Amino acid sequence: MKFRLFSVILTAMTTSILTLFITDHFRKPSSYFNFGNNKGQLPVNYTNYAGDVAGKSATLNFENAAESSIQAVVHIKTTTHARTVVDNNANDIFSQMFGPRQYYIPSQMGSGSGVIISPDGYIVTNNHVIAEANEVTVTYNDRHTAQAKVIGTDPATDIALLKVEENKPLPFMEFGNSDEAKLGQWVLAVGYPLSLDATVTAGIISAKGRSIGVNKQSTAIESFIQTDAAVNPGNSGGALVNTSGQLIGINSAIASPTGSYAGYSYAIPANIVQKAVSDLKKYGSVQRAYLGIQYLDRGNISQDQMEALGLDRLPDAGVYVTDVLENGAATKAGIKRGDLITNINGEPVNSQPEIQEQIARYQPGDNISVTYLRNGTTHNVSVKLTNLNGTTDIIKPESNTKLLGANFRPLNDAEKHKYQVAGGLVVTEINKGAIANQTQMHKGFIITGVNNQVVKSINDLQAAITNGKNVQISGFYPDTPGVYYFGLNNIDARQE
Repeated sequence: MKFRLFSVILTAMTTSILTLFITDHFRKPSSYFNFGNNKGQLPVNYTNYAGDVAGKSATLNFENAAESSIQAVVHIKTTTHARTVVDNNANDIFSQMFGPRQYYIPSQMGSGSGVIISPDGYIVTNNHVIAEANEVTVTYNDRHTAQAKVIGTDPATDIALLKVEENKPLPFMEFGNSDEAKLGQWVLAVGYPLSLDATVTAGIISAKGRSIGVNKQSTAIESFIQTDAAVNPGNSGGALVNTSGQLIGINSAIASPTGSYAGYSYAIPANIVQKAVSDLKKYGSVQRAYLGIQYLDRGNISQDQMEALGLDRLPDAGVYVTDVLENGAATKAGIKRGDLITNINGEPVNSQPEIQEQIARYQPGDNISVTYLRNGTTHNVSVKLTNLNGTTDIIKPESNTKLLGANFRPLNDAEKHKYQVAGGLVVTEINKGAIANQTQMHKGFIITGVNNQVVKSINDLQAAITNGKNVQISGFYPDTPGVYYFGLNNIDARQE
């Protein structure tokens, strides 16, 4: 009985297997067996970023955007000439016996990227790519090389504008609207990393309105587009491009413990770049508008500080006003300390980078709409923006006066208030001359005194250095504690 039952089961199994093999042989494609030849297809679909869950024909294609943008991105090479620096500040036995030490700084080469933004040869790049360079050359994608002239720079946004002269129209890239960039949107980073030829990488926008503190200028504006497109040294000044081939940002920085790409890169939004480029073309310097307030980014303070200021009882959205400048635009419009600014021209602002980005788009004299919360009540006012001096006048680069082989400008009211000083001079450029030859002073240093005399203006500096050939300059660096002293010997005030 058992043997007969076993025979029936065996016969049934054999019949079933033969039936499957015969069916599989005459049915194409096979749905039952797949031995690694990929002929069979599982009844599933992969998710995709185009929102096409049915697996339709629409696919991401970067070919056109890459081809058009790579023609408009150039390789920038810079040369800084060799120089000798005299250190008059050393007070060791060697210096006392043999005089000030001298340091020879050899010529230096640098490189980065740039983007052609008009057929007549205007190129935008980062200020830090060409800062202090004596010569700037650009190499096009076809390896043709040309000398470039620096039209203007804006350290606050880290933007520089160059110009090349060619006898034919150049391929260029059109600006896109960076406001329309969305989280998760695909983008391309185009540039010349690590001295390689033109390179294209792809990624997505992972954040907007990011500030990472890389720009040490006192008036720095950081509201970066963060992406995970691979960017390395040499990509600075290159293009961040959307899939339509439009320029939506200028690659500027990376967040990395090693100095090379580690997952995140940062680009200056195109709308900020356009404003800077337009002003540099027209005026030679950026005409920056200011609201005239000091504000607090609640993401950077503790819970105890929030409770002490009463911020724990306010909505999460908005920027808290910690102070308003006397005679500033906000003061004239009635905005006060303790107000919570929630919108600029209808656009929500929730952090310092976001409010900086909104204001940076306007000129002194422009009127904007500001919405703020005070004592639980919402107010909306029209504010006429001003420049750093509290006026709507055009500030020309010629206002930077050259002495000792360097350029200076007086501190504005906002900076005086921030640093709690009565006045001073900001070193805006260091060229050939006494300061470059005899000190290790860097651009951005703020001079407050010469030979124990207070310096508040160019006239004060001029008077102090003409009273003697040996002077001692004192001052400080923004965001760096302590007073610095620099000595100059046998100076010529107008030395170049």
